Amino acid sequence: MKHSNFLLYLIISLFFSCSQDTIQQKEIGIIPKPLFQELDKGVFIMDEKVLLVSDPKLSEVSDYFKIYLEENYQIEFNAQKGIKKIIFTINDTIPNEEEYELKIEEENIFIESKNARGAFYAVQSLIQLLPLPSDLNSFKIPCLRIKDQPQFTYRGMHLDVGRHFFSVDFIKKYIDLMAKLKMNTFHWHLTEDQGWRIEIKKYPKLQEIAAYRKETLIGHYNDQPHQFDGKPYGGFYTQEQIKEVVAYAKTRQVTIIPEIEMPGHSQAAIAAYPELGCTGEQVEVATKWGVFDEVYCPKESTFKFLEDVIDEVVSLFPGKYIHIGGDEAPKTNWKNCEYCQKLIRKEGLEDEHGLQSYFITRMEKYINSKGKQIIGWDEILEGGLAPNATVMSWRGTKGAVQAAKEGHDVILTPGSHCYFDHYQSENENEPLAIGGFLPLEKVYHFNPIPEGLTDKEAKHVLGAQGNVWTEYMQTEKQVEYMAFPRAIALSEVLWSSPKHKNYSDFIHRLEQYQKRLDQLEVNYANHIYSVKGELINSKGNLAYQLSTTSSSYPIYYSTDKSFPSKLYSTPITVDTSMHIKAVVLDSKETPLGAVFQQKINLHKGVGATIAIDKEPHPAYNAGGKNALINGISGNNKRYGDKEWLGFSGEDIIVTIEFDNPKNIKTISTRFYNGKGQWIYAPNEIGFSFYLEDGKTVNDITILEEKNNLLVNYSYELKSTAVKKLDIIVKNYGTIPEGKQGAGHKAWTFIDEIIIE
Repeated sequence: MKHSNFLLYLIISLFFSCSQDTIQQKEIGIIPKPLFQELDKGVFIMDEKVLLVSDPKLSEVSDYFKIYLEENYQIEFNAQKGIKKIIFTINDTIPNEEEYELKIEEENIFIESKNARGAFYAVQSLIQLLPLPSDLNSFKIPCLRIKDQPQFTYRGMHLDVGRHFFSVDFIKKYIDLMAKLKMNTFHWHLTEDQGWRIEIKKYPKLQEIAAYRKETLIGHYNDQPHQFDGKPYGGFYTQEQIKEVVAYAKTRQVTIIPEIEMPGHSQAAIAAYPELGCTGEQVEVATKWGVFDEVYCPKESTFKFLEDVIDEVVSLFPGKYIHIGGDEAPKTNWKNCEYCQKLIRKEGLEDEHGLQSYFITRMEKYINSKGKQIIGWDEILEGGLAPNATVMSWRGTKGAVQAAKEGHDVILTPGSHCYFDHYQSENENEPLAIGGFLPLEKVYHFNPIPEGLTDKEAKHVLGAQGNVWTEYMQTEKQVEYMAFPRAIALSEVLWSSPKHKNYSDFIHRLEQYQKRLDQLEVNYANHIYSVKGELINSKGNLAYQLSTTSSSYPIYYSTDKSFPSKLYSTPITVDTSMHIKAVVLDSKETPLGAVFQQKINLHKGVGATIAIDKEPHPAYNAGGKNALINGISGNNKRYGDKEWLGFSGEDIIVTIEFDNPKNIKTISTRFYNGKGQWIYAPNEIGFSFYLEDGKTVNDITILEEKNNLLVNYSYELKSTAVKKLDIIVKNYGTIPEGKQGAGHKAWTFIDEIIIE
């Protein structure tokens, strides 16, 4: 029904017994935190008919809000009376496209914005002020004023559907969860070595062959030998389904960026059309993870294929960008390809890296001719960057700095802070993941502006993105577990002012937000109630300190392997080896998280003085050098926790010195041996023992290569009084051909050094 330039909807007729009690600040804990918010006196109570009034330009947003209320609160609409109003208004004086103003009074709610995007974000803030549909005993909204706008224009989440395929309904749910957090870009990774997921009508074999693999790797890539499930797997999205998803995203102000990988990660396409590769030989769709030599050959017929694919892709996605990948493209086949070598000479290119730049630049020119721009992973910098490309920097921030200094736009997505396929807890029972360790707090403290940029260069930083690679995520529930709540932390990084960021405050708001995730049946990782522990050495006195991210509930503990029953208040004295258990319990003594367990081995090295001649890599140095002699062993399944120390391609010397000479019989440790992640146990370990009588004993031992993920090492000597000892750990060296990371120096990861 129209009246003048407005749409009128009678939206709510609800009667509740609500008091005018003052609403505490904790009840307006919006995520991401608004730029400005001010609490006023009073509340807006939904206790009588309310009229929704909208400028026609904002009708799509007001309709979205109306449908939300209908679906979540089962409201019956009656258009006869309306005393209170919720008013959507265009305000041309608001400068930012995504800015909004929200004012809640006792009789009216006002939403002002420049366009639909700002109005949509105002609605998301308003929704967070509503009670949960399951808790309608107090349907009241605090009177307040909010003025809000984002810090960055690109606020993205990524999802890989190549390794594992997910339903259209789940893709919609994923987009919806993003939109509620005011994220505006969905990076849809549609093609991979393990599966091609987008229908291309001109090339039906992409659907018939490339979309399916004969089986899938079981367990982790590092497990040896590799095992497979023997079950065919696959699927793809039809063009009609993609149009449906794009339209759905549009109503939530989310732009979709499709990724069509080139020249690497293309084995599935080459399996369907072998002539696209350099050898022309038949290959199969990849059945395990990693990087493969099968890449597109830069022949004219290949470019024709890719241009045809792009023609169909651009017709489906109305956004500005097409992502062309460009990462992890081995040059082996190009080096051995006569055509490629002739092309390098013909075009005056320096080498195969120059050929990749030629490939990307040519495809960029074609994509530009279709009115689109390209985004590529930071490998597209190698050999020279295509003229108009935007760089997505994942291998740290170096690529972002280089691209920004060259005048290119950049999007930050470094593995250190934005790879949500990494483990998020040190709990041994965490679901299998690719590796690494990225807890919620580290995501929250991410700064998307890299060091080394001037203010002018920093303007090229469009924003950042969380990446969800799905090698180890077979189900939609697992995707949710890995993405949330880390995506929630990233949303605040990208939207809110750095001045207003406070992790404790964020956790307090997250506790409330997780109740909304419960309502939406999101399988998020609830680690804010997980117990964490730290060994404290105060002048030789050892104690174990327990903590949780949230302080809303108490910690209980035990030291005798029984279920935790003692209320924790002060650090636990450690004067012998012990097995600590701890858990957070609510008022009903129900555990709110997993039971934390920590074994402490009070061996002779604990409390000694330690030095290492090389600094561990910053990404793998959470526990510092003392992690090697604190009585606590690292995780048995992965290397990313604070007990493992990682060194990149270096020999190291660990020196341990005692206050008084110690009689030593054995020295033992272990090394991580995850070859799929470029991590190799050393081949050689040396020792120097500085004895009480002033003599020095030297020895070298050779470790035979083993296929186990963990390589245990033990050195025995006659009981000897030692004042100091050096442990010389020789790096494995260069990774051999045919292995992941071939040609690069291996990583070394070392765990607790146990001295007995």
